[in-house]
Amino acid sequence: MIINFDKNTLMNAINIVSKAVSGKTTMPILECILLRANNGRVILTANDTELGIETIISDKCEISEEGSTAIDARLFADIVRKIDDEGMIRFKTDGNIVEITSASSEFKIQERDPDQFPLLPRLSEETSVTTSQFTLKEIIRDTIFSIAPNDSNKMMTGELFEIKGKRLKATSLDGHRISIRTTELKKEYGDLKAIIPGKTLIEISKILEDDMEKDVDIFFDKDYIMFKFGETVMTSRLIDGEYFRIDSMLSNDYDTRITVNKKLFLDHIERSTILLRETDKKPLILNIRDGEMNLKLNTIMGSLNSLIPVNKTGNDLMIGFNPKFILDVLRVIDDEEVSLYMTNPKAPCFIRDEEGRYIYIILPINFNPAAY
Repeated sequence: MIINFDKNTLMNAINIVSKAVSGKTTMPILECILLRANNGRVILTANDTELGIETIISDKCEISEEGSTAIDARLFADIVRKIDDEGMIRFKTDGNIVEITSASSEFKIQERDPDQFPLLPRLSEETSVTTSQFTLKEIIRDTIFSIAPNDSNKMMTGELFEIKGKRLKATSLDGHRISIRTTELKKEYGDLKAIIPGKTLIEISKILEDDMEKDVDIFFDKDYIMFKFGETVMTSRLIDGEYFRIDSMLSNDYDTRITVNKKLFLDHIERSTILLRETDKKPLILNIRDGEMNLKLNTIMGSLNSLIPVNKTGNDLMIGFNPKFILDVLRVIDDEEVSLYMTNPKAPCFIRDEEGRYIYIILPINFNPAAY
């Protein structure tokens, strides 16, 4: 195989597929990127058997000799990145050694047997949903922070994607909070659902563009989901099982509602985190009265006491939260004002909009009111 690549084009393709290279494996072939050159294009593939990514280079490459090879992904990326020459890079294999040559450098490294590389599963393209890359990226941004960071409960490490008619709803939770984001699709679809690993959503959000004009097609299968956009395909194994029944937790009842300027609220909570160490469990206390909300935080580092004007409906209330959980929500809401709905100091707080685009549920923290 002999190919001349534009350096930047090759580096971009390597960066895309490297997100699916296995970090810990007993199979060395999974640490590789597979390259296949035929029909005037080069296909790069990485696959850790849970997540697979394939991208195509069809421009800015010249194929003199077709073929395939597998090459250590980390080594391949480091070599191409460190080559300081702009312009073309020559890539040549002979079934044993890979030569990567630029105007001023030549690397020779061992290649791996491409026949050992596991190809991506091929899904039927009959059951699919189309949305913009911008929309999917926004949905992930607005919900991904609520997934659990480990797999003590595997369901909590993924997100439920549900399609009903023209609506796509994404739901995530980690035992302390729930994020629900709903968006309108371009046309009607049937009922579909899948529990997608958080890792998959994090990695695809890094590749998707902030472009309403560029689409992404999502293909649903029993065990896999596939995202197809531009010259890239990402295939992921799904989390098997029945997701949590969230609907029974949703309620429109409340005893206290406040509406507050989002930026002002965000600024005050960010100030409170200055006093928190990473391991601190101290709650941020919201003391809500007519016309104002008093924020209090006491830690070993110091204390905070600040006031924010609010529009309150209902009862006065004193309630405590992990300030990070409120921050995560406020940072993804684009509205100028946000509304919080609460019942009592031990019941969940709902942050939601009137249109039903988002619902965030945060569990409060128990505290001793006398200390505040």
